[in-house]
Amino acid sequence: MLSDMRDDDYAGRITLAQVAQQAGVSISTVSKVLNGRQDVAAPTRDKIERLLDENAYRRTTRVAHEAPLIELVFHELESVWALELIRGVERVAKANDASVVLTESGTRQAPGPEWIEGVLQRRPLGVVLVFSTLPAEVKQQLRSRSIPFVVIDPAGDPDPDVPSVGSANWSGGLAATRHLVQLGHRRIGMITGPEDVLCSLARLDGYRSALSMAGLPVDPDLVRYGDFHVEGGRERAAELLDLADPPTAIFAGSDLQALGVLDAARLRGLRVPEDLSVVGYDDVPLAKWSSPALTTVHQPLLEMAEGAAQMLLRLRAKEEVATRLELATSLVVRQSTAAPGSH
Repeated sequence: MLSDMRDDDYAGRITLAQVAQQAGVSISTVSKVLNGRQDVAAPTRDKIERLLDENAYRRTTRVAHEAPLIELVFHELESVWALELIRGVERVAKANDASVVLTESGTRQAPGPEWIEGVLQRRPLGVVLVFSTLPAEVKQQLRSRSIPFVVIDPAGDPDPDVPSVGSANWSGGLAATRHLVQLGHRRIGMITGPEDVLCSLARLDGYRSALSMAGLPVDPDLVRYGDFHVEGGRERAAELLDLADPPTAIFAGSDLQALGVLDAARLRGLRVPEDLSVVGYDDVPLAKWSSPALTTVHQPLLEMAEGAAQMLLRLRAKEEVATRLELATSLVVRQSTAAPGSH
């Protein structure tokens, strides 16, 4: 606990006692804030954090029980692409004599409030988070304890002060739709992800741009918002395929959703790609083992995770780093797409 440490273990011209005096609280309350405890009223915590920031109160020496860990935080661990991210972080951790600890917390946007207390107690080398962004108070608490963090960003566009690694979602959506247009499809359905996730909107914008460039109308009846999972893809595909004038091709915003599209087509007696072309997104390992093998947009998940972990360790070493890294996507053509009416 910080309350057990000497003041000379810290940089700055102010002591714990002085912070407590200025904030009108006890030293133990200041210590609770520094340790990320949640049993401090938000206004009091904010006041103490502000005083610490104003006086450049930062720990400069390594704490004896600081673990050689990189913490990787997801809002869910069920998705197959999570395995690719874990592999990437583990590669970098292993090369640097560190281990990886996995945490599941929060929603797509941010980790849950219970997480911050745990991570401040674990004191890892740093934290890699698979979220759109971080609340201001979480960023402040991590920085006040000199715990660097990087967001792996397949799901949004983080704040400028959040180091992040992402991919070119708009370009991916453009490439997938352009491929279908070049095959001769004119009614192309789109199942993107949740409408509150920016990568879903970016892939949808790429789809719309490809149609516009080809002089094709963007029919709102052909656009559906999904959830990046198989069942959601099946349900949204059913809606599209049951239209009076159904699409001849569907671009799904994730490989899992594309698998749901394949199932919806099978249930209706449609052949892929003869009756319906299907494109996915992510290029997770199972994409090439589906039947037929899935044409998809390769999102470099493994490389994104490696880049995030490397950025984290450079931040840990106080090296200069670019705070935003965006990796290219690419189209992988397999057997699930063909010209309309192919036999």
